[in-house]
Amino acid sequence: MSFAIWSYRLRKNPIISVVLLVTGLFLLGFMFFSKEESVLGFDGSSISTHKWAHESEKSFYFPYSRKFKTPKYSYKKKTNWLFSDKVEDVIPVGHIAHYDLNKLESTADAAVNKEQVLILTPMQTFHEGYWNNLLSLTYPRENIQLGFIIPRTTSGDTALRNLEAAVKKVQTAKKDQRFSKITILRQDSQSFDKLREKDRHALSVQKERRAAMALARNELLFSTIGPYTSWILWLDADIVETPPTVIQDMTAHDKPVLSANVYQRFYDKEAAKDSIRPYDYNNWAESDIGLELARNMADDEIIVEGYSEIATYRPLMALFYEDNGSPSSEMELDGVGGGCTLVKAEVHRDGAMFPSFPFYHLIETEGFAKMAKRLGYKVYGLPNYLVFHIDEKN
Repeated sequence: MSFAIWSYRLRKNPIISVVLLVTGLFLLGFMFFSKEESVLGFDGSSISTHKWAHESEKSFYFPYSRKFKTPKYSYKKKTNWLFSDKVEDVIPVGHIAHYDLNKLESTADAAVNKEQVLILTPMQTFHEGYWNNLLSLTYPRENIQLGFIIPRTTSGDTALRNLEAAVKKVQTAKKDQRFSKITILRQDSQSFDKLREKDRHALSVQKERRAAMALARNELLFSTIGPYTSWILWLDADIVETPPTVIQDMTAHDKPVLSANVYQRFYDKEAAKDSIRPYDYNNWAESDIGLELARNMADDEIIVEGYSEIATYRPLMALFYEDNGSPSSEMELDGVGGGCTLVKAEVHRDGAMFPSFPFYHLIETEGFAKMAKRLGYKVYGLPNYLVFHIDEKN
């Protein structure tokens, strides 16, 4: 059909022009505005169709809500050619963000004040008990961000697949069940997953192992902390049981650094019954003998607590547990572990990190506690507030 005939019919039937115009506008609107709401936030794709890290380059990804969506960085020039030759920069909305950290609080009423809590976990093995315990926490998920770092090893690949499956399930659930942000990193530094469970506690490997763990913690911390973060909860991947109110309970103490007491459930064959025992000996107060040992050490030597080969006679919080004691009882500490330790974000922002080198003959989490104290912060523990480490035999 020739163009002349089409033109004649349109003049005779103007309703056809209207229909064509409306149809064209509808198609344009559908193309530009019909995108599915993004949970990932980067490319507009849904988390349900996202190609996961273990399926591609094994890098990292950020599944999160639109609240944290990254703005596009592009500038356009705008000019009013009719009245002025002045050119104006148009900055995309959200490109420049202002945060007044003086108004950012970490208070005893964290949940009431909707303070953002960042839970950080170095993970070499995915435990269902850890994840289920995380999902049982009663702190509002809209104010919880999660961060994980996983080594580039065979066991790390397995942990990544299992973690991603768990993340995908919760982040595609109803909005009120999603965490506000989840970050998964693959470790670029020396891997902390070199040893089998039965070997990794040997004294001879502690300096190397804990130096690698310190690097992992620092990578995770500096990659995930944001200007909206009020608290950071360090929670090891093998902590499988905490009170559901652990965040509210620990923030209520309003301490710069606060560690829970890590115990372990096991079957006592001699007593023929289930029992509990201390697990983490990295929560301690300094002793005169410990200080004397440090004075006589070479610069590159470290003290590692919990080994008979290095007897410091430090008061260990694990041994101060009282069965009928108050869970809110506090004791001042000089060293902490990373099993379940709550830190005000300002402590990390002020420079307290995890030394991968001997710092006053301490390393990793114990070195962090020393660094926090050198910055003027006090460190505390809760001897009667128990969280439980997985039994490695299970």
